Amino acid sequence: MAEIFSVTVSEIVKQLGLELLYAPDNIDELIVTDNDCNRPGLQLMGFYEYFNAERIQICGNMEFAYLASIDEEVRRQRLDALFATKIPMFIVARSHELYPEMIDIASKYGVPIARTSDSTTAFIAALIGYLNVELAPRITRHGVLIEVYGEGILIVGESGVGKSETAIELVKRGHRLVADDAVEIRKTSSRTLVGQSPDNIRHFLELRGIGIINTRRLFGMGAVKISEKIDLIVQLEPWDSKKIYDRMGVDNEYTSILGIKIPSLTIPIKPGRNLAVILEVAAMNNRHKKMGYNAAAELLQNLGLEMDTKESVKNWDVF
Repeated sequence: MAEIFSVTVSEIVKQLGLELLYAPDNIDELIVTDNDCNRPGLQLMGFYEYFNAERIQICGNMEFAYLASIDEEVRRQRLDALFATKIPMFIVARSHELYPEMIDIASKYGVPIARTSDSTTAFIAALIGYLNVELAPRITRHGVLIEVYGEGILIVGESGVGKSETAIELVKRGHRLVADDAVEIRKTSSRTLVGQSPDNIRHFLELRGIGIINTRRLFGMGAVKISEKIDLIVQLEPWDSKKIYDRMGVDNEYTSILGIKIPSLTIPIKPGRNLAVILEVAAMNNRHKKMGYNAAAELLQNLGLEMDTKESVKNWDVF
């Protein structure tokens, strides 16, 4: 069974800058587990089929216009029925004033009420974006994540192969470190993986022979980043003279993480190879490919040859 992640109501209030109008005593224990939300117009009219009570409820102009059109007793009954489902949170958009009975009903069922000045549509977009990250399926993998020319590169390989040394050279060249040693990877959409560092080791980097350094304090805020989309995975491995490495870039390698295929490269290491420069070129070339240009394909076309592309996928979900 897939692990279910959650975020507390108090954290949502803090991160989205909401005005808390009513908070039950146990607000720090209340959690949200659904990454969607609901505008309860139908529920305020008494229709509850397919209603998901685990979602945050948001009321804007339309809902308040309807509540204003019905008499006070009916309004109280409809609101009581909605709050009785034990919704995790009730949010009022566009700074609408609450009806007096709302606080009474919220305290009866222990449902927090918050308010935002944002339009309903804009706030829903911000809320869903936040919940998609906080509640996303996730795994942690050993490696280094660094942003190079706007591309998130996940560097992997055996311990001691030179991942951290490559990362620090890239930082010196103006790129930004996201995570070292442990990378927490979240599936924020059906096509996007976002990586970040666990809080307790964020900005720290280990260099053999030197020890632990704090990248942010040593190189400044411009040298680090909290999170980054993963665009490319680079596997570093010692040079094997018996192994045939791709010299054209014709074949497509991918690594599957949480069901999403990410372009991958295997780069052999030997004395004299400048890995920082190689990864900079890999980042720019990956951007080229995403924009529809493939240098290997153009070269083969110039030579009058056809491009025979093979695809291989490594599944990281079973590690």
